[in-house]
Amino acid sequence: MTYTFALVGNPNSGKTTMFNEITGSTQYVGNWPGVTVEKKEGKARKFKEDIEIVDLPGIYSLSPYTMEEIIARDYILDEKPDVVINIVDATNIERNLYLTTQLIELGIPVIVALNMMDVIKSREDRIDVEKLSAFLGVPVLEASASKGIGIQELVEKALEAAQSRASANSCERCKMLDDAIEQSLDKAEPFVALPARQKGYNSRWVALKLLEGDEKLQEKLKVPVTLMEDIKSFRKELEQKYDNDMETLIADNRYRFISDVVAKTVKKNNKGNILTLSDKIDKVVTNRILAIPIFLILMFAIFQVSFGALGSFTVDWLDSFINETVGGVIKAWLEAGGAAEWLRALIIDGILAGMGSMLVFVPQIMIVFFFLSLLEDSGYMARAAFIMDRILRKLGLSGKSFIPMLIGFGCSVPAVMAARTLENEKDRRLTIILTPFMSCGARLPVYALFAAAFFEQNQGVVIFSIYMLGIVIAVLSGILLKKFVLKGEVAPFVMELPPYRFPTIKGIYIHMLDRSKDFVKKAGTVIFAAAVVIWFLQSFSFSLQMVEDAGESILGFIGKAIVPAFAPLGLDDWRASVALLTGLVAKEVVVATLGILSGVGAAGEDSAELAAALQTYFTPLKAYAYMAFTLLYMPCIAAFGAIKREMNSWKWTFFTISYQTGTAWFVAFLIYQGGRLLGLE
Repeated sequence: MTYTFALVGNPNSGKTTMFNEITGSTQYVGNWPGVTVEKKEGKARKFKEDIEIVDLPGIYSLSPYTMEEIIARDYILDEKPDVVINIVDATNIERNLYLTTQLIELGIPVIVALNMMDVIKSREDRIDVEKLSAFLGVPVLEASASKGIGIQELVEKALEAAQSRASANSCERCKMLDDAIEQSLDKAEPFVALPARQKGYNSRWVALKLLEGDEKLQEKLKVPVTLMEDIKSFRKELEQKYDNDMETLIADNRYRFISDVVAKTVKKNNKGNILTLSDKIDKVVTNRILAIPIFLILMFAIFQVSFGALGSFTVDWLDSFINETVGGVIKAWLEAGGAAEWLRALIIDGILAGMGSMLVFVPQIMIVFFFLSLLEDSGYMARAAFIMDRILRKLGLSGKSFIPMLIGFGCSVPAVMAARTLENEKDRRLTIILTPFMSCGARLPVYALFAAAFFEQNQGVVIFSIYMLGIVIAVLSGILLKKFVLKGEVAPFVMELPPYRFPTIKGIYIHMLDRSKDFVKKAGTVIFAAAVVIWFLQSFSFSLQMVEDAGESILGFIGKAIVPAFAPLGLDDWRASVALLTGLVAKEVVVATLGILSGVGAAGEDSAELAAALQTYFTPLKAYAYMAFTLLYMPCIAAFGAIKREMNSWKWTFFTISYQTGTAWFVAFLIYQGGRLLGLE
């Protein structure tokens, strides 16, 4: 028999860390809101029973205002997991228990896991777990997900609850609400009993939500209009009695209950107004004057290390291994086997040249994401969003949009999907348009290649400037689009700043492994296929005759046809233009294409050979304009699909990619033509 446990909790409560500990999953854990956008699933390890763990999005309540809340509530109501494990941040228990009370009201088996109890003990605070359990009417257990403490006991307790087939909590009718509200619930419950029973929902919870005016539940249950009129009469009576709206009344009642429970079960070791370590750090890193310089210095340092001596050493080593060792063995094996010339050309000049020219940058990418994971897991990236809100708000943008943008530094696809967390449709569309300007990891090999070829002494500075260019263009675009296209008020930005924590080795390892796995997996599939297709197109003419001069090939014909569109950007060589076209498949393919078209593929040749080849048709100014265009133009096909799905409109999808590509052309034009006027060409 299979048991299903759903993990539910606030953002930053340690829910996803708990998921990884229970399942052994390599899902990435970040110490800032917005990591989990959709539910994730895994199997509990170290248990003989078949237990499926579902990690639901981080939410603050079950009120269906955001996509995360809708996903979580619908799953709990309709999929009916055997047990809901509510992860509560013990260091912020009063705020976290609001969701707990709502879960209890559902009348389903709930286990509360007090996470981060190691922090509570280090502060010398005390939580009376037994008394808290008695007040809530559900089992409450201590845990520390980051240290793997209490995980076994938690799953065992949940398994016990699932096997006992408990249908409700002992606190289903806890005294959370005023007598007048309870009496109205008693009156309303019989009216909703039938539609609630048909869906398998708790009738008292349904009555409570309809009293609150939950329109989504009303639609879901198809509640008759006549019945709703009776419910509305009960609501109107209560609102007149308390002179307040029903939703606020019920929220106040829940918080009053929570405050009373916390006062009786939590004892804090008050040492006056002593600032915590997080408070002390925040006084510096979120300082009005120092915040932005600190952020820029940190990012600059990351790129200097990643593309300086350390990064260059790793690239040189892997380059030598792939081209000399692996390439030499493959070439000798093909010659010994008497392979046909076309087959040797395909493998050496096509596949090895294309994939090898891109794979050499894996170590640099891992170094970049090592440092970014340090910033994310420590809690600094949440401050970055807070810092940016102060600036973006003055420009008509919301700091909440910066969260998907931060994710965009990894990959544009989840970043675009993360924009669904914005409640305002105009802000959501604006964020989707701007997010691809944040340079994803797939573009990094392009920057690394051109920086090494044309800016050897200042690689870190140049790549840092490209990343900053993306941020600047996003901000300027936001102002322009907000003023003329997506007009409206800026949505309020509310975000919890988690306490600073020491990143775990496991978390950093998972982050680096995931990024490198994604990169290598893409090399083994998309890049492999692209390399074969590109080699074929640059080796054969339209008459399917093998050609010596790639300029006479199918790809050469296509490249020469589109060159006029790129010539004003200084990209007057067909190879540069066609590489941008193939980059629509995946941005890494740009490097693979340039490697193949430049004829760098024979064993023993390395990235220095490709750099030398590029210097025959690029100058430093052209190279920088090329990097800028790569940064800003339409993202890959996968990101295009995500944009279409989230926009849910072909008109807005084509506007988005047209705006991005048009911006790329204009910026690259300004860089090249401006550089020429300044005598840089």
